[in-house]
Amino acid sequence: ALQRATLESKSQVGSIFQVLNTKESPPTYFQTNKFTSAFQEIVDAYGVAKYQEANPGVYTIITFPFLFAVMFGDWGHGICILLATLYLIIREKKFASQKLGDIMEMMFGGRYIIMMMSIFSIYTGLIYNEFFSVPFELFAKSAYACRDSSCSDSTTEGLIKVRDTYPFGVDPVWHGSRSELPFLNSLKMKMSILLGVSQMNLGIFMSYFNAKFFRNSVNIWYQFVPQLIFLNSLFGYLSMLIIIKWCTGSKADLYHVMIYMFLSPTDDMGENQLFPGQKTLQQVLLLLALVSVPWMLIPKPFFLKWEHERVCLI
Repeated sequence: ALQRATLESKSQVGSIFQVLNTKESPPTYFQTNKFTSAFQEIVDAYGVAKYQEANPGVYTIITFPFLFAVMFGDWGHGICILLATLYLIIREKKFASQKLGDIMEMMFGGRYIIMMMSIFSIYTGLIYNEFFSVPFELFAKSAYACRDSSCSDSTTEGLIKVRDTYPFGVDPVWHGSRSELPFLNSLKMKMSILLGVSQMNLGIFMSYFNAKFFRNSVNIWYQFVPQLIFLNSLFGYLSMLIIIKWCTGSKADLYHVMIYMFLSPTDDMGENQLFPGQKTLQQVLLLLALVSVPWMLIPKPFFLKWEHERVCLI
């Protein structure tokens, strides 16, 4: 192999190979292509996984554009963005050989990210039933109608349900109503919370599998466990309340539930109670969240300091 390297390099000096023994971790290499490289760069901007750790860039291919689409769901805008990115992708060989401006180069480098965001934006836009903020009866007619032909009492008496529930997405009758913004903003906010908490739990569980692979019990007991308890005692509980409220149709105000969970955990919940024993459960979760903070922050630095001193003595 050394002789072949010398011949191929046409060097007058022979190739030298020397084995260096080191305790340092080898550098991390991620095998990417033109589709995944931009997603990997986003992950690397926050932190590079060390050698043999699980790579979160794989999950980012779906989670990053989908969270964007939840916030900006409009299938009209999504189609426009998709057409623009398809143009960049179809002519990528031409653009790759040209010198582009700063903004154009950034757009071209992230063309596959923008394409994924536009596809998911079309999907969530169909769920929100928004085409440039205009609703369409794409899948069926609205399930609600006025009580009479004049529709004079629609703002006071409301509409009546005359058909089956709209099969996909938001019923178009919500658009233009007085309760449109409270309903849609609440829907989007709660969906964002559910997806965000799910993504944070995914990250925490990935840290567990990394710690298990490296047999790092300190990270399992003093990082993974308290992080999981803290996140789900507060935001996991909020996600559960959102689902219960959707399923039961309760009028409980979740803002007040979460605020008074901290300010007045012993007070009676009144009409904000969603299920029996909720106050006791909240007190237990609040106690677990308070215990998990020092559990998460204090022991690990001392363990790392002790391990560092032990290695230095060796």
